Amino acid sequence: MADLKRRDLLAAGAGGAALLALAGPAPAGAAPGGVVRVKGLAIGEGRPKIIVSLAGKTPEAVLEQARALAGRPEIDIVELRVDHLAEALDPAASAALVAPVAASIGGKPLLATFRTKREGGETAIEAPRYAAIYQALLDTKAVDLIDIEFALLEAPAVAAVQRRAQGAGVAVLLSHHDFAGTPPTESLLALLEEQAARGADICKLAVMPKDAGDVIRLLDATRQMRSRHPDQLLLTMAMGGLGAVTRVSGAVFGSAATFGKVGAASAPGQMDVADLRSVIDALGRALEP
Repeated sequence: MADLKRRDLLAAGAGGAALLALAGPAPAGAAPGGVVRVKGLAIGEGRPKIIVSLAGKTPEAVLEQARALAGRPEIDIVELRVDHLAEALDPAASAALVAPVAASIGGKPLLATFRTKREGGETAIEAPRYAAIYQALLDTKAVDLIDIEFALLEAPAVAAVQRRAQGAGVAVLLSHHDFAGTPPTESLLALLEEQAARGADICKLAVMPKDAGDVIRLLDATRQMRSRHPDQLLLTMAMGGLGAVTRVSGAVFGSAATFGKVGAASAPGQMDVADLRSVIDALGRALEP
């Protein structure tokens, strides 16, 4: 049932309604029209939402960063990058930081992420411990969204994390990061389609462009995916300075969120959050009827 879109079933009338009942609950946070709502924030509605990461190594450093972000109106979502912590591989130590961070960010939604070394993160980890850390994070009941690497979803323990999260109303990003290059458009589309079929609340894709043609392919894949599946939320970007245009043009091509920075970047090509908000808002005004 994963590859059947709920809106298609609803459009099918009584027969579709029966299939919808078999399909089970909608993805966590999902709302009609392709919107994910977390703490009053409607992702997929209005202008792209801005995410800024906390990437300190110690609890003290992370909490200092969190308090600094709380009063920044440009920021919509705060991401806790667990893989940057000195004790990243300790589920209890990682989880112990979640509630204090959530209490320090001024009511903004909290996205928890363990980015693996193989996809550009700070810490190498295997699927069983990866799943254990996410289970510990979910135990806190203080995270609003989690990022699960799509490549790890074949591990039963990781798939169980997705089911538990969405069952508890925690939105799930299924993500893929390619630091080596930018695959062909058809491959990018196929990956986004697979993420959607596996029940992603938000499909996330990041690539590393070598030239402007790579940037255009990422944007075109985003546009095509949004056109085919208007209710599926996307978060796509080309990294590095060359890909900066993809971080500000989500309203045109179909990306519902983007990443900015306050201080050091957590990924190549992130723009200062004040500049990012200014450009997104200017583009939003230009697109108004």
